[in-house]
Amino acid sequence: MPLTVDIVTAERSVLSEEGVDEIVVPGIEGELAVLPMHAPLLTMIKPGVMRIMKGTDETELAITGGFLEVRDDRVTILADAAERAEEIDVARAEEARKSAELEQRETDVDLARVAGELQRALVRLKVAERRRRRTGTRSGPPGV
Repeated sequence: MPLTVDIVTAERSVLSEEGVDEIVVPGIEGELAVLPMHAPLLTMIKPGVMRIMKGTDETELAITGGFLEVRDDRVTILADAAERAEEIDVARAEEARKSAELEQRETDVDLARVAGELQRALVRLKVAERRRRRTGTRSGPPGV
């Protein structure tokens, strides 16, 4: 019995997919793979690349943390934020990375906030780059 995967944020439903063979998420203690018949589980996830495998297709998403629940071959992810590779605006993510790196050098700065911003930007860029390599296409909005 394949998995049913639902990924939601406070703003939207990012993905709802049936027939999933495997999902790999960045867990707080390392990468976590979920296969059909997985034991019930509730855990936190950290920012990173999430992969969803369905047959020979693989979908990658940038995720910035949240919670994962596995129950009865249903995986529910409540994410702080999540973006599919094709949704990532590479220019905007690169600008966010540069801005966070510059802000880290300032003395009156909330380092935890800046580190989080930098990590989110780097994850988004990583997902977009992996998609570009795999498909040979550019990521980002049309016309850029």
